Amino acid sequence: MPKVAKAKKTQQWIQNALEDAKTQNIAVLDVRKISDFTDYMVIATGTSNRHVQSSADKVVETLRGHGVRPVGIEGKQLGDWVLIDFGDVVAHIMREQMRDFYNLEKLWSDAKRVKTGEKPKIHRKGAKSAKVKETKNAG
Repeated sequence: MPKVAKAKKTQQWIQNALEDAKTQNIAVLDVRKISDFTDYMVIATGTSNRHVQSSADKVVETLRGHGVRPVGIEGKQLGDWVLIDFGDVVAHIMREQMRDFYNLEKLWSDAKRVKTGEKPKIHRKGAKSAKVKETKNAG
């Protein structure tokens, strides 16, 4: 598999694992044109130290299932910010306070943002009309 395809697949697996772990505000940065040490950065927010740690475990476990092992893991003991280095992709899972303070998206603002495929939130009005339609169809 070509290096770019492998990195993209790894990035998608990480993103899926983070979504399964219910992390928030997942951002994917394509840093290939501005970095020589990785292709993608995946940044996500955990709601607590324990959530950050368990989300990191979920990422490692998921990728291990695909035959991909991390080059290194930093910060898991404290759970404020866990960095998981997979070589072509680096995952950052952080508590909200850490993410706000270090603001990696601003630091890497020259990177291209990759669409994460998160479902758009339904506006209140849209949710109400959808419920009405559902009720009419059920009766």
